[in-house]
Amino acid sequence: MSNLPDKPATAAVAAFLKRVEGLPQARPASGRRGRLVFAIDATASRQPTWDRACQLQGEMFQATRDLGGLAIQLAYYRGFMEFAATPFLTDPPELTRRMAGVQCLGGQTQIQRVLDHVLAETKRERVNALIFVGDAVEEAVDPLCHAAGQLGLHGTPVFTFHEGGHPEAANALKQIARLSGGAYAPFDTASAAALRDLLRAVAVYAAGGRSALTRLPGGAAQRIAGQLPAPKA
Repeated sequence: MSNLPDKPATAAVAAFLKRVEGLPQARPASGRRGRLVFAIDATASRQPTWDRACQLQGEMFQATRDLGGLAIQLAYYRGFMEFAATPFLTDPPELTRRMAGVQCLGGQTQIQRVLDHVLAETKRERVNALIFVGDAVEEAVDPLCHAAGQLGLHGTPVFTFHEGGHPEAANALKQIARLSGGAYAPFDTASAAALRDLLRAVAVYAAGGRSALTRLPGGAAQRIAGQLPAPKA
């Protein structure tokens, strides 16, 4: 895993954060579905979490129905340099079908490819949020932070949900979330409810913006909302 020193942000990082804080909060245009990329590490150790996510993803659609709905793109990496992404889907059974057809394979993390892919997507049409679920960071951290900052400047926050609690991975994932204007949250591998609540909170944010998130009850929503940049005055 990559080592990320626990030290104050550099001047460049501070500049990124200042620019991100000045951006308007992610909010879909009136009458349009929110767009969310749901990215998961599908390397060998991840099969139990992948199976759990298959069961939970339908709740993201359900939670956003009254907010205008949600379009979700599934992205994942696995094996030797394999990366894939679906179209943006609005049908829960179709997303479940596609997820169920994926088996996790051993390999190294490819978080850079995830961030670069979402940056390209949001340059074409706004992506309101990126969820990343993983347990490891095996890449150079500085390029990941740069890509996260670029996403923040384009108004696409990254929500990093960390399984396993490895401290070096936690440091990296926290920086990615912070630089993008998103949030970081650890979750217990044994708790499907914790992951469910986190996914629901970000889905609501992607569909309805910060105001919808703050109205959502529960500790997960509060933890995420508390990490977002302050609203622009």
